[in-house]
Amino acid sequence: MIQRVMDVALRVQLSDRAIDATRTESQRQVALSVSALPTGRQRSIPLNLCLILDHSGSMGGKALQTVKQAAQQLVDQLAPTDYLSVIAFDHRAKVLVPNQPVTNPAGIKALIDSLQADGGTAIDEGLRLGIEELAKGKYDAISQALLLTDGENEHGDNNRCLKLAEVAATYNLTISTLGFGDYWNQDILERIADAAGGSLAYIQHPESAVEQFNRLFRRMQSVGLTNAYLHVSLASGVRLAELKPIAQVMPEVVELPVQQDPKGYTVRLGDLMIDVPRLVMVNVYISQLPLGEYPIAWAQVTYDDPISKQTGLLSERVPVVVDVVQSYQPDLDPEVQTHILALAKYRQTQLAETKLREGDRQAAATMLQTAAKTALQLGDKSAATVLQANATRLQAGEDLSESDRKKTRLVSKTVLQDN
Repeated sequence: MIQRVMDVALRVQLSDRAIDATRTESQRQVALSVSALPTGRQRSIPLNLCLILDHSGSMGGKALQTVKQAAQQLVDQLAPTDYLSVIAFDHRAKVLVPNQPVTNPAGIKALIDSLQADGGTAIDEGLRLGIEELAKGKYDAISQALLLTDGENEHGDNNRCLKLAEVAATYNLTISTLGFGDYWNQDILERIADAAGGSLAYIQHPESAVEQFNRLFRRMQSVGLTNAYLHVSLASGVRLAELKPIAQVMPEVVELPVQQDPKGYTVRLGDLMIDVPRLVMVNVYISQLPLGEYPIAWAQVTYDDPISKQTGLLSERVPVVVDVVQSYQPDLDPEVQTHILALAKYRQTQLAETKLREGDRQAAATMLQTAAKTALQLGDKSAATVLQANATRLQAGEDLSESDRKKTRLVSKTVLQDN
């Protein structure tokens, strides 16, 4: 049942609602789906957008030209009530366009067009200036940054990047990252996006830059609520799994850091899109219970509404109820099983990458094959093809190219259903 409370849809599902009364402990996965409800007025929320663009020497030629084209097309889609800032970085960073309403799009596009490729790469400097500019227009707006780079952070500090992403999240700023070409650091860009509630994109070929910018822009336009947190409290005798107990599965897989307080557990969701849920899986263990129905947990969401300019709004507290039975027969929820498989695919791929870094090619190939089989169970044939092809390469003694590694990471984070 979907609880429609204020502006939030909160749906609760269990991997199996029935519990065996004879077992001393049972494990269950709780799927919590959270989204903003449509109100017909979402586009009246101003966007506060920052483009953080790498213009280092390696971006020369067609690469920078297509990025400038993508950025300029994005400017054309903004309203005069939206705010925009543009940061350009090589081994230094500068504010190309200070945070301002988009009342002179032609002038902004001319500044973007003036960028020339030169220098090295210092992602953290670009990120720092981007957060500063974005923070200037963050009130009563949807504040998001797009960070694009084609290289390693050779003139910067990766740990500083991650700390800056965490700072952005505390300011209710969302950062999505775009890796251009094949030689960017997928670990750092993924961790920046995960920490700041954004999405990771891969621009393998220059001609796909416009498409990826537009995809992320559509995602921004679908945001209805901001600064959302999911709060989970557990009944007596119920505990979280010790390892990675809470993870987001949709719209992409993210291992969520959990904060504990006397009332329970909290994870940050960030922006809530309209009718596009953030699906969160909670892994719990339940001690033996007598026959009957019992709430084992409660879920609640806090959020801000930029339309009404209200902050700290609170949804209804929704219970998670199990039915303890004497003659137990498994009755698995097929939708929750799909979410479990999506999370398994990601974690199997992560383990394969770890084994490959350790030099254990055979173990890496085996885990990629396992992930490919999991993808097939999901109906995700595209991911299965990528994962199995890379497993076969490793078994044949070949190295994985940078492109292979990027594709593996991207297909592990999302589920692309084939028609």
